[in-house]
Amino acid sequence: MRISYSALQTFENCPLKYKYSNIDKVKEPKSKEAIFGTLLHSTLNFIHTPALVAPNLEQALDYFSKNWNSEIFEDELEERAAFSLGVSMVQKYYQKNNPADFIIVDLESPFQIEIGDHVISGIIDRIDKTEDGYEIIDYKTTKKMPSQEKVDNDLQLSVYLQAFLKRYPKEIENIDKIKVSLYYLKHGVKLSSTRTQEQLEKVRSLFLEVIAEIEKGNFPPNVNPLCDWCGYQKICPAWRHKFRQERKIDSQEINQAIDEYIETKNQISGEKLKMAKLQEKIQQYMQQEGVERVFGEKGIIARTLRKTYKYDQQQIRDILEPLDKWQEILKIDAMALKKVSASLSPAARKDVENARVLDKESETLTVKKK
Repeated sequence: MRISYSALQTFENCPLKYKYSNIDKVKEPKSKEAIFGTLLHSTLNFIHTPALVAPNLEQALDYFSKNWNSEIFEDELEERAAFSLGVSMVQKYYQKNNPADFIIVDLESPFQIEIGDHVISGIIDRIDKTEDGYEIIDYKTTKKMPSQEKVDNDLQLSVYLQAFLKRYPKEIENIDKIKVSLYYLKHGVKLSSTRTQEQLEKVRSLFLEVIAEIEKGNFPPNVNPLCDWCGYQKICPAWRHKFRQERKIDSQEINQAIDEYIETKNQISGEKLKMAKLQEKIQQYMQQEGVERVFGEKGIIARTLRKTYKYDQQQIRDILEPLDKWQEILKIDAMALKKVSASLSPAARKDVENARVLDKESETLTVKKK
């Protein structure tokens, strides 16, 4: 399989979005956030493009301004806020960095690396030569900044390092002198880390596991905060019903059922029979329309598949007994096992997870107030 790193990341965030983009080839319109981020990356690329004299702040802001796209914003107020934020990011970058101080090895560097029978591709924002080694840098325009621990285990940076070592294989001997960094432009903060050869081997295993999941062909939707910037909402079963008026298949009966269900959900449990009838009607509609969530004037109803698992007792005993942990669990249950698993090695934890077998599953409806 030939796949980009961004596609792999998309699958981990939402398998259905991966399917729309990479299998069904449904073109996704670029969000204003994505266009804004692309312009910031382009501006940083302009700042660091090797030249006799590096661009100053005024020239960098001029580049940013000339390439600004005002048409992507809904109103003037939103555009002003976004433009001011971009200017602030560039100004903050110059406050903390002198472009003339850096030795740039490459910018927007494309790569391809082989992992097993698969090829992973991507683009590295920037590679610098430092006093004692190298630094691989990726720019971020997100509002939130992660913990150092997350940077130390960031998969993207590990992939970039593998791509760098393919380009400069002898540098594997100096891997401890190669920094991998995420630069958060909004905060003006760079978080850096290093990797070991053992960590890179684990990354290879993780990628093969993700690719194996993709090849299974199961692509369920995953509702998460990134949905707010997803261009596939109108065709996604978790969001499609929200756009029912545009699709012109609105049903007064089902809308009434949705609103009545949400109202009834907030009443006392004596209305159980009425709830069951409304739930059946809504679930039948969801099945008929192929949607996972329905949208009413008073809220959203989501259908989720609830699964419970039980553990194979002999397998668990074989795992825990050699580790002197078996006596701590007289009866295997999820809570007790979770506490013991925290003290196990990653390999033992994985063995425990593999011992799970599906016990039962049931569907429920959850209500989110508007």
